[in-house]
Amino acid sequence: MDDVLLVRGVRPWGGAEADIRVEGGRITAVGAGLAAPEGARVIEGAGRIAIPGLVEAHTHLDKNMLGLPWYRNEVGPRLIDKIDNERLNKRRLGIEPGTQSMRQAVRSLAYGSTHIRSHVDVDTEHGMWGIEGVMATRDALRDVQFIELVAFPQSGLLVRPGTLELLDQALAMGAEVVGGLDPCSMDRDPKGHLDAVFGLSQKHGRPVDIHLHEPGEMGGFSMELIVERTRALGMAGRVVVSHAFCLGAPEMDGLIEAVAAAGIAIMTTGAPSRPVPPVAKLRRAGVVVCAGNDGIRDTWSPYGNGDMLERAMILGLRNNLRRDDEVEMALRVCTEGGAAAMGVEGYGLDVGCWADLVLLPAESVASLVVDRSADRMVIRRGRIVAENGVAVVGAA
Repeated sequence: MDDVLLVRGVRPWGGAEADIRVEGGRITAVGAGLAAPEGARVIEGAGRIAIPGLVEAHTHLDKNMLGLPWYRNEVGPRLIDKIDNERLNKRRLGIEPGTQSMRQAVRSLAYGSTHIRSHVDVDTEHGMWGIEGVMATRDALRDVQFIELVAFPQSGLLVRPGTLELLDQALAMGAEVVGGLDPCSMDRDPKGHLDAVFGLSQKHGRPVDIHLHEPGEMGGFSMELIVERTRALGMAGRVVVSHAFCLGAPEMDGLIEAVAAAGIAIMTTGAPSRPVPPVAKLRRAGVVVCAGNDGIRDTWSPYGNGDMLERAMILGLRNNLRRDDEVEMALRVCTEGGAAAMGVEGYGLDVGCWADLVLLPAESVASLVVDRSADRMVIRRGRIVAENGVAVVGAA
């Protein structure tokens, strides 16, 4: 009975000790003293905490430099400096999207990320290079990890003629999400930019995820336009705005209510250098909040390791989350929030959910985030896919 598993003696979300029975990749029972069906594999949980698989809801698998020589970063301070430098130097530095995406995805799996949303660059200089490479990784890891691609116009959309057609091609090839970027400051045509992004969404029936770095009133204006489009097209639950630094300003409380009413999710990394969306306030307003590691050791920044438990800690620090229930909230952003934003079916620890679990030794959920034990067992649909920091699949 290879498809039957009994995980014995774990504490779901740090609660009372229970057993979890898995059949056909789904949880079929949760409770104390469950009987193991004949021939089932039994895992002794030894009182470890069980949480659903971590969700990396925003990263860039195609552009990390894991396994490559150290990159000396001397890039200018502006966003466009980083964008142009990266585009011009990818091939020279050997940032091959297939190889690099596999390296990061496998590392993330070892940390416990069973789901990843990756923004993948599409531009007139590199065409489908990134999309093809990350799709190869997505397909290779399909049995152990879910990877979703956002066709992302990192270098701009309308300002680089031909990019719209390339995004259309990427979606036709199988990219799952339409990406956008700073409608005012990058394309200088917010209406035209959103016409293009939401037009592709309607054509292909795909959700939308827009990077919005724009600060203050400019960002607020772009957000208002995104809210209007989302409501007009009936796309509640199918739009994510990533970064959304503008929501960090106290005068944006009314806009937060509009975002909640439109059913738009917000992705935050807890960036230390910008105002950030206030996690607790957003959640109280009813907004789905998710998180991601963004770029990991790339030409933009030397930081990041792919661990979403570390990201939960960073969210806690950046949002002044200190109480145990607040720290747990940060972890739920990095699990349930990401799953909700990505529209993942059957996610969680309830009967009927897919058996995507991470088991860790910890006294409580809050201590789990703070201590971040390396002793992690990662289960994907009832199959052990990583243990003690090592995934069952490798990367070059």
